[in-house]
Amino acid sequence: MAEEIKVVGLGGSLAVSSRSLAALRIALEGAAEGGARTELFDPRELDLPMYAPDAEAPASVRRLCEAVYEADGLLWSSPLYHGTISGVFKNALDWLELLGDRQPAYLTDKVVGLISTAGGTQGLQAVNTMEFVVRALRGWSVPLVIPIAQAWRVFDDKGNVSDPQIAEQLRSLGREVSRAAQHFKTRVLTTPDAERAEAQMQPISEEEVALS
Repeated sequence: MAEEIKVVGLGGSLAVSSRSLAALRIALEGAAEGGARTELFDPRELDLPMYAPDAEAPASVRRLCEAVYEADGLLWSSPLYHGTISGVFKNALDWLELLGDRQPAYLTDKVVGLISTAGGTQGLQAVNTMEFVVRALRGWSVPLVIPIAQAWRVFDDKGNVSDPQIAEQLRSLGREVSRAAQHFKTRVLTTPDAERAEAQMQPISEEEVALS
């Protein structure tokens, strides 16, 4: 019998009616269809302070980080703001620095599904940014990504979706994250050689930056 997996959704914006949050809810439905236990984190409800390296993490931050660390898979959804992810979403990701001293650290061997919503005709830039973050945090993004252009045509002010094809794409992403998370749960993908190589990497000094 397959082990139970957990998929955590993080996303949305500070908008009262957030289309990126509506898209995330549908993707989480797909994850549940794939057999996952799901949990949603809405930035409006989290009310996270701005990340500061020396600040003491409040309870909301610790709850988010613990849920992410316990998750087997993640679904991220951000609106596209000025060619990238929203500030509130980036701030939530910055707080995941608290997972740096865990074993394994950050998002090691977790799978992540990516969604973006845009008001215009472009939506992939936010997905690209999230892919860079997934890689930096040692996670694995699934090949299927869902950038939704002109999201105002797809979702109404109550979060209802008018395009059944996009709704099914979002559910497919959720199911794919569940499937991949189940597959990864039985395998360790990060090797000791990779961990040693990363530990041996030295930060670039200010002098080297000036010369580059």
